[in-house]
Amino acid sequence: MAPRRVTRRRFLKSAAAVLAPAIVPASALGAGQRGAPSDRVTLGAIGVGGQGTGVLRAFLGRSQALAVCDPKPERRAAVKAMVDGFYGQHKPSGGYKGCAAYADFRELIARDDIDAVSIATPDHWHVIPAIMAAKAGKDVICEKPLALNVAEGRALADAITRYGRVFQQGTQQRSDARFRFACELARNQRIGRLHTIRVGSPASGASGPLPEQPIPKDFDYDLWLGPARWAPYHEGRVRTPIWYFISDYSMGFISGWGIHHVDIGQWGNGTDLTGPVEIEGVGTFPTEGACDTATAWRVECTYASGVKMIFADNRQEKQGVVFEGDEGWVYVRRGFIDAQPKSLLSEKLGPNDVHLHVSHGGHQQDFINGIKTRGETACPIEVAHRSNSICQLSDIAIRLGRPLRWDPEAEQFINDAEADRMLSRAMRAPWHL
Repeated sequence: MAPRRVTRRRFLKSAAAVLAPAIVPASALGAGQRGAPSDRVTLGAIGVGGQGTGVLRAFLGRSQALAVCDPKPERRAAVKAMVDGFYGQHKPSGGYKGCAAYADFRELIARDDIDAVSIATPDHWHVIPAIMAAKAGKDVICEKPLALNVAEGRALADAITRYGRVFQQGTQQRSDARFRFACELARNQRIGRLHTIRVGSPASGASGPLPEQPIPKDFDYDLWLGPARWAPYHEGRVRTPIWYFISDYSMGFISGWGIHHVDIGQWGNGTDLTGPVEIEGVGTFPTEGACDTATAWRVECTYASGVKMIFADNRQEKQGVVFEGDEGWVYVRRGFIDAQPKSLLSEKLGPNDVHLHVSHGGHQQDFINGIKTRGETACPIEVAHRSNSICQLSDIAIRLGRPLRWDPEAEQFINDAEADRMLSRAMRAPWHL
């Protein structure tokens, strides 16, 4: 699938469609009293492992969960019971009939009484359900990373825009006041001219071989594999964290964890709708066993402005994000912010300064608010795609081991057919974009 050209003008014009959707969710029909059926967004959860269940819990008091989906029968049964137990104690209005449980996400998406879906599957299963949900008129909150490659991310971004859906990526740091303030300090040049962004992330792990085992009864392993190439079943292959570190299902922590801080780097750099123009890096990969994603890396991304983003594992760059300017710096990670000079931490922004998106009520509530207002979320689709692309480009750069030039408008490498071929990958039949 050839990447499509996306200019800032095209994105802003397309994004306007989100404000006037062709399909209005049931939750937006009327402004009834709080808790009334017309005031409650209905939700389906696709993928309810550890992360998916955690996200669903955060939604239970904010929406009405009608269905869960997971190919593992014991998991979906347990989460269905959790949802029913919650509503048994909190008595939803509107004749709630209980939470349904599905093995196949297509059954959940086919329901016309669901306004939105939460997708927290393994990474290789993000794009196809999200596109199907958008086509079915549902808004989407999807775990990071968005996709396995640039072509998949572009396909999803175009689908969300084409069908006028509200989208939120699970990069919840954008809903954290510390990260927002650090980015505002950088955007408003409180550290002087920004010249370097340093990003540190955990690296992938490794494993031994995964010899074939019998497939458990009632587990649809073929559906779990989906568009990924066929591989013999082993319990480790379908369990966290090992699948994270197998490139058929994920890019490893260069995207699975790195996307969080790369995304903040983009936000603070003011480059949400574009990307670097040069990428160069080195990395280390396992030499044996089933895992094949980078266990160490160091990448330098250069933007057209001259700003450089140094993106490495956290043994080389400290965990979090550092914005360095010619008059100071600000460093932020989860639960912590620091700056030099220290006076930056008490800075107050004026009415003419850049003020970034505020998530009222947290990341999940920000998505609910977006559904009800048809407004922009903390991390909408084009922003998510551009941040994810940097992780994907970094992986390509360290695998090729040579400098690459990138055209962020065309979303293609410049005069490098070998690198361009790595912007997409084949899907196992019958799955396709």
